[in-house]
Amino acid sequence: MTDDVAAARAAAEEESAFSHPPVDPDATAAYGDDPDQLIDFYAPRGTGGPGGPAPVVAVLHGGAWRASHDRRHISPFAAFLARRGFAVASVEYRRGAGEAGGGDPVAGRWPDTFDDVAAALDALPELVRSHLPQADPRRTVVTGHSAGGHLALWNAARHLLPADAPWRTDRPAPLRGVVALAPIADLAVADKLDVCDGAARQLLGGDDGFAERRPYADPALLLPTGIATTLVQGRADLDVPLPVAEAYADAAAKAGEVVGLTLLEDVGHFPLIDPAADACAVVAEEIAQLAW
Repeated sequence: MTDDVAAARAAAEEESAFSHPPVDPDATAAYGDDPDQLIDFYAPRGTGGPGGPAPVVAVLHGGAWRASHDRRHISPFAAFLARRGFAVASVEYRRGAGEAGGGDPVAGRWPDTFDDVAAALDALPELVRSHLPQADPRRTVVTGHSAGGHLALWNAARHLLPADAPWRTDRPAPLRGVVALAPIADLAVADKLDVCDGAARQLLGGDDGFAERRPYADPALLLPTGIATTLVQGRADLDVPLPVAEAYADAAAKAGEVVGLTLLEDVGHFPLIDPAADACAVVAEEIAQLAW
């Protein structure tokens, strides 16, 4: 496939994923005082499992940790999962503001982005009990797309953070698992490949912070987690190329942990969250295998 054809297909996939109108949640709750510290809740509408209280899927949206993309763009995916019988919690968090050298918004805020994800996931069980009474927060899977996939993997590794990290926990998170979708899972490899126009380096504060902060932020350095983890990756992904996911899986193997890597042929970056795409059904099945 020529570069032009591959780029055209990627553009068509993105257009399809963003063609769905946003889906309003059934409830929204704050986990902090900032306007971005919100979680949208979608009640289960299907019977995708064996019955009983629905498992919870926490969704972390992508968008290169930049302010230009918020949780609304992933709301059709959240609603899709709710129709599959999951109780869904779609997390908003603070993203980069201002512009980088090339005019794009800066990726991420240090440490605010990480503060928010940690706070949201810590608050989630109690918020689920209040807003999704038909759900079982003891059966929670965290999923995330692209930059959100990075945050999902990072959250599952907080017990492995350096001792002085403010987000460190004293034990693994009580999760059924993590399903990371085209995740920016290895920040060093993503930086070498210039994924999302230097987003990984920007996330950690640029050249001055990248090396110093990686031990606090790079999932590939925080292994083994002891939490069941699956990566879902399109082989034709031009936005977050396959070597990023492979690097994380290789790092996990070297640490003695088996990480699932589901590779989808002729699939790029956005079909994984596009309810109209077959890849989205594969994602739902991967979540179901861990959740039920």
